[in-house]
Amino acid sequence: MQGVLDVPPDVLPVAALLTRQLLRVEEVFDQQLASDLPPVASLVKHVENYRGKMLRPSLVIAVGLATHPQIAQTPVADYEKLITRDHLVMGAVVEMVHMATLVHDDVLDDAETRRRGLTVNKLRGNEAAVILGDYLIASAYHLCSTLSTNDAALAVGRASMVTCAGELLQLHHRDDFSLDEPTYYEIVARKTAELIATAAELGCIASGSDPQTRSALARFGRCLGVAFQVQDDILDLTGKESVVGKSVQKDMEKGKMTLPVIHHLAHASPKDRGRTLNLLEQASGDQLHAAQRDLVRALEQTDSFTAARTGAATFITHAKRELAMLPQTPARTLLQVMAESVLTRAF
Repeated sequence: MQGVLDVPPDVLPVAALLTRQLLRVEEVFDQQLASDLPPVASLVKHVENYRGKMLRPSLVIAVGLATHPQIAQTPVADYEKLITRDHLVMGAVVEMVHMATLVHDDVLDDAETRRRGLTVNKLRGNEAAVILGDYLIASAYHLCSTLSTNDAALAVGRASMVTCAGELLQLHHRDDFSLDEPTYYEIVARKTAELIATAAELGCIASGSDPQTRSALARFGRCLGVAFQVQDDILDLTGKESVVGKSVQKDMEKGKMTLPVIHHLAHASPKDRGRTLNLLEQASGDQLHAAQRDLVRALEQTDSFTAARTGAATFITHAKRELAMLPQTPARTLLQVMAESVLTRAF
């Protein structure tokens, strides 16, 4: 829970409660994916290592608390009574779908490390990785069917379709060095932010929130998700694999245009733009690391990392505004802290 633990004193009990509930989400997750087949059980055990910040199930629980109709009348010591099985199940479901996207993304990117360990495709090959991703998604929908309402299944199904469409849009624009910011944000809003928005929406569904609140918190999650991806793009260029915990420089190698690069190409002189385009075309094989270093220097000269961080900060500001409709409680403050932590994360 990087960033969530650094909270104001009055929010510490809520952060501690969140940590306990995430352990319960993990139990639901593990029970659902249990298999009597050793090869399947082994892969499922391996993919458990992909758990990191658990942002999406954290949002299900935290939003569920902050939007619960009884939250303003409930002492912090009794917050745990507001968490139901539906919250835990929805948290597990959204994490399964997220992990499925990670497993599939690693295949698309030829990634070798994830959470400082080998990716499934590196360990067992692309075929096993693709089927494991499918297994995770199928398990998520099976678990969704146990809920008392089909609202969650509808939301997760919609998010899965939007996420896949966003990934297809990004694949369509690979090596498209003329990609503009509006198209970039369209890709990000779909392939990353939609599932985060859905996690927030699921928290509302589990708590029985009204439609207006549900829409506002979905917007909160979507803004959070866009900022999260922008920060991820920055880390792919500037982060170290030992810190980030996964393969870096993959965006550049795979011809994925990210916000810092788009900003640089739009603001560099014609001569510098030509040099950068040459670097992007050379970004493969043995030349990748040298090209990446030169690209980082070029982006620094046009303040493109600063511009990207400013863009991410703007989305976080918009996200926090959506929380204004909620009663002022430690649960709402925790959501604000979670949003702010997106801008300072290093992995």
